[in-house]
Amino acid sequence: MKHKRSFKEWIRSRDGQQVLVMLAFMVVPLLLLFLFTYLPFGKMFSFSFYNMKYVGARKFVGLKNYIKVFQRKDCFGALKLSLYYMLGSVVQLALALYLATILSFKVKGGNLFKGFMFFPFLINGIAIGFIFKFFYTRGFVFDTVLQWCGFQLENLPYWLKDQRINNFSLVGTSVWRYFGQNMVLFIGAIMSVDSELYEAAMLDGANRFQQFKYIIMPSIKTIITLNVILSITGSLSAFEPPYVITDGANGTGTYFVVMHEIAHTQQKVGLASAMAIVLLVIIFMATIAQKLFFKYVFKNAEDEDPRAAARRDKAIARSIKRQERKAK
Repeated sequence: MKHKRSFKEWIRSRDGQQVLVMLAFMVVPLLLLFLFTYLPFGKMFSFSFYNMKYVGARKFVGLKNYIKVFQRKDCFGALKLSLYYMLGSVVQLALALYLATILSFKVKGGNLFKGFMFFPFLINGIAIGFIFKFFYTRGFVFDTVLQWCGFQLENLPYWLKDQRINNFSLVGTSVWRYFGQNMVLFIGAIMSVDSELYEAAMLDGANRFQQFKYIIMPSIKTIITLNVILSITGSLSAFEPPYVITDGANGTGTYFVVMHEIAHTQQKVGLASAMAIVLLVIIFMATIAQKLFFKYVFKNAEDEDPRAAARRDKAIARSIKRQERKAK
C-alpha cells in the first residue's frame, strides 16, 4: 500500500517546492501591483469626492470636483494643448515608419544611424528639458544656427515666448526624443516579415511603394496600432517639456502641468484627483476608439477577398520554382 504523504512531507518534496515557487512568482507580483498601483488609485478615486488638502480636515463634496474640472478654463481647457502633441505624434510616427522602412534593408552605416536615432530616448526627460531650454533661448544654439543660414536675429521669433509657435517648439522636443523608440519597434516588426513575400511581389511587378502598402503595412499592423496608442496617450499626458522648459508659462501649461499646480501649489488635492480620473477616462475612451479605428482600417485582406491570398500563394510558389530551376 502506497504511503500517503503528510502536508509537511509534500512541502519538502520536489512537487511541493515547484508549487511553492509558482505561487511565489504569482503572488508577489500581484501583491506589489496591488500595493503600488491599485491601492493608490483607489485612494485617489476616493479623494476626488472631497474638498481637502494633504494635511487637515476633509469635506465631502460629491461630484462638485468633477463639475469644476469641466467649468474651469485652466483645467479642461488645457486639454486643447494636447492637439499640438497629437499633431506632433503623427509627424513622429510618419518619420519613424519612413526611416524604419529604409533601415530595415541593407544600408551602409545603418546600425550607426539607428543608434544615433535611438539615443535620445535613453536620456532622462528632465535633462532633455534643460537641453532644449538653452537650445531655444534667445541668441543661443538654435538662433545661432539660423544666423549661419542667413537669418537675422531681429527677424527671428522668441521660440518659448511667442504663443503662436512656443507649443510647436515644445512638441518638436517630444518628437526628437520619442521617434527613435518608434523607429526601433517598426524595424523589429518589418524585419520579421517573410522575405519571400518581397520576391514574389517583385516577380509580379510591384514597386517599392506597392510592397510597402500591400506587404509591410498589413504585416506590422499590430505594432502600428501599439505605437499610435502609445503616442496618443502620451500626447494627452504630456508633462516634462512644458514643465521643465517653460514651467507652463505663456500658454504652454498642459493638463498635467495644471494638475501639478493645483495639487502641489494650491493644495487642492480633491480637485487634482478628479482631474486625474477624468484624464484616465479620456485616455481609456481614446484607446478604445483607436482600436476600433484600426480594426476597420487593417481588415484582414484574406477574410475580405480569399482570391488575394490565393494569388499571393501562387506568386510565392512561382518564386520558389524559379529558384529551384536556377539551382539546377
